[in-house]
Amino acid sequence: MKSWHACVVAAVLLWASAFAGESIIAPGAELKKIVDDCKFTEGPAADAEGNVYFTDQPNDRILKWNCADGKITTYMQPCGRSNGLCFDAKGNLWACADEKNELWVIDAEKKVTVVVKDYQGKLLNAPNDIWLRPDGGLYFTDPFYKRDYWKRGPSEQDKQAVYYLAPDHKTLTRVVDDAKEPNGIIGTPDGKRLYVADLGKHKTYSYDIQPDGSLTNKKLFCELGSDGMTLDSEGNVYLTGKGVTVYDKTGKLLEKIDIKEPWTGNVCFGGKDQQTLFITASKCVYTLAMRVKGAGSQ
Repeated sequence: MKSWHACVVAAVLLWASAFAGESIIAPGAELKKIVDDCKFTEGPAADAEGNVYFTDQPNDRILKWNCADGKITTYMQPCGRSNGLCFDAKGNLWACADEKNELWVIDAEKKVTVVVKDYQGKLLNAPNDIWLRPDGGLYFTDPFYKRDYWKRGPSEQDKQAVYYLAPDHKTLTRVVDDAKEPNGIIGTPDGKRLYVADLGKHKTYSYDIQPDGSLTNKKLFCELGSDGMTLDSEGNVYLTGKGVTVYDKTGKLLEKIDIKEPWTGNVCFGGKDQQTLFITASKCVYTLAMRVKGAGSQ
């Protein structure tokens, strides 16, 4: 029979373990498949109301999930073979338009403006993922994945890099030039830290963001690359590829969300309360109710 002291110690340890291990997933939540008829889903992004937009790149369309009724409609087709998406403070939709390797901004009337089409006079590889910082400056990754629909030759750039577009949307600067295959990218709501995933090196790095857009203090965040990425209200970082892998802000593994699809391309928070995780995975989109909210949500 255990001593009274041993029982108390065991109870305290059990309580501490349960408290420390509080899941980021809502109690009892299960994955729900809301889309299964696409060819390859990517680029989920939520607008100010919580509606979620995502791309079906092979079918050259952007789709919209309506948070009011859960209906899914085609928002734009064709859409320049858009990949990564994000919204700015004015409600404009930014798109990594892969067909001609451009960066677009799409206004509320669906008018398209080509903002970036080259770097130093040479065609970009293929803008892939994008993040806007609070002041309107933005970062995007530019790996080279050859597409069967391209009407172009080999890469004109000497690097697969990360670029910064200043708030004037005219000044483009290469800010990461030592990546092998930069892909997923996300920044903190205060605009002070940037995470960049290098799929080619199977690693994700963090950087300090300087006022002029330059990046300093590069640090290895975790030994895992990622396709798309997001953050939650507790600063946890969500990586994708083989399911969704979540790390806390120190790089400690928190959660592994298994998705039974060949590839999980991207992830974002959406819904009216920004407390639903949207997961684009191969031909499908899944949702998962979360305990936490998306980064920046009140």
